[in-house]
Amino acid sequence: MGATTTAPPAGALPPPPAPAPTPQPGRRGRGRARLARLDSTASPYLYIAPFFLLFIVTGLFPLVYTGWVALHDWDQIMGKGEFVGMENYVDVLTGRGFWKALANTVSIFVLSSVPQIMAALLIAALLDRNLRARTFWRMGVLLPYVVAPVAVALIFNNLFADRFGLINLLLETVGLDPVRWHSDRLASHVAIATMVNFRWTGYNALILLAAMQAIPRDLYEQAAIDGANAWRQFWSVTVPMLRPTIVFVVITSTIGGLQIFDEPKMYDSFGRGGADQQWQTLTIYLYELGWTRADFGMASAVAVLLFGIIVVFGVVNFLLTRRIAHDDGGRR
Repeated sequence: MGATTTAPPAGALPPPPAPAPTPQPGRRGRGRARLARLDSTASPYLYIAPFFLLFIVTGLFPLVYTGWVALHDWDQIMGKGEFVGMENYVDVLTGRGFWKALANTVSIFVLSSVPQIMAALLIAALLDRNLRARTFWRMGVLLPYVVAPVAVALIFNNLFADRFGLINLLLETVGLDPVRWHSDRLASHVAIATMVNFRWTGYNALILLAAMQAIPRDLYEQAAIDGANAWRQFWSVTVPMLRPTIVFVVITSTIGGLQIFDEPKMYDSFGRGGADQQWQTLTIYLYELGWTRADFGMASAVAVLLFGIIVVFGVVNFLLTRRIAHDDGGRR
């Protein structure tokens, strides 16, 4: 009997056609895919590699080398020295010079950081308002930062001169006694902190201003509807929204204060931090040990200790930032 074929019922759709076989990529296609995967995975590391190479050469190697020198009675001419272990650290920590320089450094940066942050916050709030020629005023606050630190120190050194300084002349004009800006320890710290504030207040104000402009304006409109005046809006809306930026500015100014060198170095003619080291900072003390006494072992020990102090402030910065993030609702 012949084979019989069953006709599809009336109205039925024809069966779908069989899928065409997927063409397999050739050797050239596989090579291109492999290069594309390699580019997507390796190119980011190649882009950031120059930074890390530069950091290793100019940052990590000097740090490790300084730590190595701190363990030796180092002879800079010979480029080597006798291994003494922790003796340099013991000499530094048991000496009076290190603690006096540390106290001077902390005093100067406290006198500069606190007024500086408050003034920068106020200036940023004023620049955030609808002022005429806003660009002019915003660029103007950055001009002191452009001036060379040496020029600033020389100008303020003359302003705060003990005998013929303009500040003492103004004090005598209003009937006050002249201040010994170079002899008195606290007065010298105030004068140096004034130099620091002159240079860095505008710079920090622009950082805070950038953060202020990122605050949603709806929050101010809602506060105004609730009856809050401008002062209340500043403390209830602006300052809470600026907490991470304020912490960043405070920590960076603190780290800069720990490394202050130019202003106190140029504050007198000898650059030793005063006749009695009344404004000698840690960096000036380090410079004196290394380049005046030629004791590079102790100078390196001071540098390592200063690095450790800065790391402590960096850890505090991390902890404060994480706590602020949690307070803003970021429970992790």
